[in-house]
Amino acid sequence: MKSAPTEYLRPAAAGDVPALLALRSEAEGWLRTKGTDQWSDPETGERAISKWRASIDEGRAWVVVGERGEVLATVSRGPVDRDFWSDDDRPESALYLYKLIVAREASGRQLGTRVIDWMSRLAALEGRAWVRIDTWRANTGLHAYYERLGFKHVRTEAPSHRRSGWLAQRPAGELALPHDLLPVGSHDLRHGDAHALHEVPHQSADARNIGDLTSGNGTTT
Repeated sequence: MKSAPTEYLRPAAAGDVPALLALRSEAEGWLRTKGTDQWSDPETGERAISKWRASIDEGRAWVVVGERGEVLATVSRGPVDRDFWSDDDRPESALYLYKLIVAREASGRQLGTRVIDWMSRLAALEGRAWVRIDTWRANTGLHAYYERLGFKHVRTEAPSHRRSGWLAQRPAGELALPHDLLPVGSHDLRHGDAHALHEVPHQSADARNIGDLTSGNGTTT
């Protein structure tokens, strides 16, 4: 008999904001130990937090929850970032992945890979061709991580007011861990209720439509 999953995805709620801010703060500290300046600018952090709250309100932010109900990871989808992607890129053909952060305590569980696989399945269900990211230009370790997961570097953009701009994409529907998919639940799911979890990605109607926007700024992954 298959055991109940120990982690699952659900939409982020307003009550998750403290946990999300803690994830962000932990990631900032960890990145400093890796010799990268990613997320080192306090203004960048404040802007990211503001957009995070908007993402929650609009149903675009998700969290991975552990067996004790703790938030272990987060990811958001959002509109195409016009600082990086142009009409020639057919922006409507892609789902744009932002703010993927995994708690250090969950390191080794491949949550980042499993979240990306969920996004990939979601993009395919929506009829999109790609999952796209933009990451910090100077963070070569992060570039290598995404390349190991099947992302292909498209190009690097370097607008003077942005530090992100390493652009990559992976075909929608492509999975790195097809036998270890994250189930999906709702806001009010009681942990351990396996019958309330779904294997198929799902979004609210409003969140599905947000990926068709072709203006606005995203935040860095």
